[in-house]
Amino acid sequence: MSERNPPTGTTVPSEPGAQRPRAIQLVQALRQELRKAVIGQGAVVDGVLTALVAGGHVLLEGVPGLGKTLLVRALARCFDGEFARIQFTPDLMPSDLTGHAVYDVKSERFKLRRGPVFTHLLLADEINRAPAKTQAALLEVMQERQVTLEGRALPVPQPFMVLATQNPIEQEGTYPLPEAELDRFMLMLRMDYPEQDDERELVRQVTRSASADMLEVTPLRNLLQPQDVAMLQQAASDLPVDDQVLDYAVRLVRATRDWPGLTLGAGPRASIALIRCARARALLRGGDFVVPDDVKGGALAVLRHRVRLAPELEIEGRSVDQTLLQLLDQLPAPRL
Repeated sequence: MSERNPPTGTTVPSEPGAQRPRAIQLVQALRQELRKAVIGQGAVVDGVLTALVAGGHVLLEGVPGLGKTLLVRALARCFDGEFARIQFTPDLMPSDLTGHAVYDVKSERFKLRRGPVFTHLLLADEINRAPAKTQAALLEVMQERQVTLEGRALPVPQPFMVLATQNPIEQEGTYPLPEAELDRFMLMLRMDYPEQDDERELVRQVTRSASADMLEVTPLRNLLQPQDVAMLQQAASDLPVDDQVLDYAVRLVRATRDWPGLTLGAGPRASIALIRCARARALLRGGDFVVPDDVKGGALAVLRHRVRLAPELEIEGRSVDQTLLQLLDQLPAPRL
């Protein structure tokens, strides 16, 4: 019998990278679809797709009205899975997120009522408007992909992704997120005001639609099934990473721990996130392997919420991003 013709009924394992062409085609189609709804925020769209492919969670920060919620709604529209939205408020309780036990009079037993976290895509809108106790309710589900209710560990559907939006801390009525929760977000993306041409196009399209001040997401095509997300994540994890690139990512993270101007550096979870994001970025650009620019390009989003700026630099008006950019410029990248 020929080695090229296995017996009928034999399951032949796919070679690493076999699904890469389809994964690249799918993720690029998803990128084009999202940019139809979110105008002028290409880098943020790519960041959300990076986290989706890397299997991480995203924190979107920006002043109101820039389209943070619209981006998440657009992704949910393109994804044929379960989607839930939670509006965070100061009176939101942890059980409002995770669920609770309810006594059923007919059966004379307690029944578990699952909360909105039991979904594929979870939009935590204005997450920093709830106090720390409620925010901490997300820690277990973000890290373990499960919720413990009445002593039972209940898994959430896979894939699972939290996309949280927040207004800047300077806004009235907001609370800073605990560091333990911040570290669970793979990426922190910042939405800025669009360029003039993009804003003009945004105004033109919005004023043509039936909604008052938002683009419609209903015209977007449904491109993804839950199993497609798993395929994208597997295709990214199969991309090879040279030892020099791996070492570069680790050196970047370790440099934050004693860099002048930073009083708190990033931990090992940041090194892991850098490599996972670098693989996802390589898939997004259609590459066959990870290059140092894939690591460097995702470093700001991975690190900015995991480090703390020295008070004296804050007084001088320096930002975390400026300090990290200085670090990236001075730390040499490998040449492959």
